[in-house]
Amino acid sequence: MFVALFLVAAAGATSCIAQDKPDAPTPKQSDAPFTQSSSTEKPQAPDKSKEAQEKDSQSQTSGTSKDRLFFTLPNFLTLENANQVPPLTSGQKFKVVARSSFDYVQYPWYGFLAGISQAENSEPGYGQGAAGYGKRFGASTADGTIENFLTSAVFPSLLRQDPRFFQSGKGGFWHRTGYAITRVIVTRTDSGHSQVNYSEIFGSALGAGISTYSYHPHADKTLRNSAKVWGSQVGYDTITYVVKEFWPDIRRKIRKK
Repeated sequence: MFVALFLVAAAGATSCIAQDKPDAPTPKQSDAPFTQSSSTEKPQAPDKSKEAQEKDSQSQTSGTSKDRLFFTLPNFLTLENANQVPPLTSGQKFKVVARSSFDYVQYPWYGFLAGISQAENSEPGYGQGAAGYGKRFGASTADGTIENFLTSAVFPSLLRQDPRFFQSGKGGFWHRTGYAITRVIVTRTDSGHSQVNYSEIFGSALGAGISTYSYHPHADKTLRNSAKVWGSQVGYDTITYVVKEFWPDIRRKIRKK
């Protein structure tokens, strides 16, 4: 499933990069004295669309976005073309993660993941049927929520790291893919410097340990299974970063059509 998402994002992004051309720079205003223009003269069209201006304004004022991956999944911690933005306070970090984690779209998503787990009969201790699906749905919801809070709110607040993903938007496909992949191990601090992404590494590890040794089936409460869950979460986050990097290109291409 994750590979499929990656291929879709990669194919769309490659097409976007090949066909889209950068916008022309906005001409600077003349320094000449003001002269009355003809009544037939039309004002110059803005360089950016109204939607793009609203997104930039939202990013600058709140430090977050209102974007959604594939127009559905919350993507509130991704910023496009953001250079200097104020750091998020601890309260803002918790608030945006809560807004994302309890978004109405998340529950069908966790239901989809639970259905895949049921079909594969992963963690057989849950059983099958409606009861088994319900347990898997609850576990998927708890796993995602715990991991989101630990990696994007708790550890970033304690370590003063920035949980946001800053889209590169520069270079070719492989350069941008490499940038997105490295965001799992490299992140920004609240002061704007680069640092090892301890929030992702330790947050996902702690989340995997909590879920494995608390509400997962007894037979799966092993260090091996905990490491497997940790690896799965980091792998999922890596693919998600790649999708986030190219999603703005794909979104613009879709809306042009």
